[in-house]
Amino acid sequence: MLVRIATAAAMIPLVVALVWLAPPSLLAAVAAVVALLALAEFLDLGERIGARAFRKWTMACAAGLFYAQYSVGLIETHGMGWGVSILRYSGEATVSVETVFLIFLFGAAAIGAATRRPLHDVLPAMSLSAAGLLFIALPLSYLVRLNEIESAGRQLVLFTLCLIWVGDMMAYFVGHFFGRVSLAPALSPKKTWEGAVGNFVGSLLVAVVFSHWMQADALTLLVIAGLANIAGQLGDLIESAYKRGAAVKDSSSLLPGHGGMLDRIDSLIFASPVVWALYQWLVIRGS
Repeated sequence: MLVRIATAAAMIPLVVALVWLAPPSLLAAVAAVVALLALAEFLDLGERIGARAFRKWTMACAAGLFYAQYSVGLIETHGMGWGVSILRYSGEATVSVETVFLIFLFGAAAIGAATRRPLHDVLPAMSLSAAGLLFIALPLSYLVRLNEIESAGRQLVLFTLCLIWVGDMMAYFVGHFFGRVSLAPALSPKKTWEGAVGNFVGSLLVAVVFSHWMQADALTLLVIAGLANIAGQLGDLIESAYKRGAAVKDSSSLLPGHGGMLDRIDSLIFASPVVWALYQWLVIRGS
């Protein structure tokens, strides 16, 4: 536990400083590195159950997804009235998420057709590669999109991180002292419904604090935090299923006291797109 606390104490200030002070390009690059580390661990879990992905191609396309999300910020939209808008592109090249997925699709198909692997390896390889992009890289890349929201981006990234951090902390202490009813014994025997409720309440407390800081509607942030927390807890459980299926305790030993990168960001992966989507629907489109 002391090692876990020490690791968190060292990392959290660095992450906060990065989000608040770094230019968007650096934040996108660091987020991409984090995603690639988590993706590598995910692919390792797949290999433990006999599925070998097209690793280099998958990692390259995952990096492309983060550039695609970042490149959205290179496009400026200027409203001209009467429903007319003008798009202005910066000097940097832009690419869409759809383009990256199409490149991945045809590239994976070409690799599968030309591979010297046994043919019975092709389907598991393509499936694991696609799963890595869909379940790890794509959802986490929405942190980059969050950061690009005008005037509130950095605060929303910190909001997303804090609702996960505080929720996890509340889940641990509430579950440790009051946990009685198992949440998902087949996946994670130590998780309890009491801890899950504590996790949820912790995220709501974060929403209250951030509503004052951001001068945002408290009810809106409560809804976003609540649904993002549920998504995050789902991400935690599905990552437990990955590890149980691969018969390992942690995705790796990269972070002392925390296991692997995938162990550390499993909730964040699922919470990030929920925060982005709900903020778009409830705040930006509703304004």
